[in-house]
Amino acid sequence: MIRLQVERILGRKILLLGDVGTGKTLLTSRILEKLVELGYEKHITVIDMAPEKMGHIGGTLGEYTRIVERVTYLRPRTIYAPRTTARNQEELLFMARKNAESIDSLLTKYLSQPTEILIINDVTLYFHAGDIRRVLGCLSHAKTFVANAYYGQKISCDYGTGVTLRERKLVERLAKEMDIILNLDSIGGSNFFVDG
Repeated sequence: MIRLQVERILGRKILLLGDVGTGKTLLTSRILEKLVELGYEKHITVIDMAPEKMGHIGGTLGEYTRIVERVTYLRPRTIYAPRTTARNQEELLFMARKNAESIDSLLTKYLSQPTEILIINDVTLYFHAGDIRRVLGCLSHAKTFVANAYYGQKISCDYGTGVTLRERKLVERLAKEMDIILNLDSIGGSNFFVDG
């Protein structure tokens, strides 16, 4: 087990990367639980950009922990998984645009009432069609930032739309703003023990 002290991530920007099934959402949920346990619940906003769990792929933080009920939890009513559910190029682009529109309103909501701690689950969904400057704007308002992002090879079918390449480039751009980057491909999120 690898020990991750939450007190050491306060005041820092952290990005959890990895392919499908590496434990990004699991580790994010454990970090959130520990932050709430330490008394930070009134200072936390979670923006959950993930669709519901599909097999072994991702899922919302609410599917991993009920602790989301104790923080400011923002999630779109509808969110699509474009590369795993779209049947063609047109449908994929439609889903990506709809996701970006839904998530934009959540980013605006955060910016109107920022908290010291911002946690984003599956920022990659927004990067299919969203503006990274909006995420960077939120990042600049948070003293502590924790996000997870898909960064792998298993989900790559985008029907020639360029969504996969765009997502990867924007994840790499976001990574340049981070203090800590954990690539879970070789470690796995379940191998972390999160404590104070």
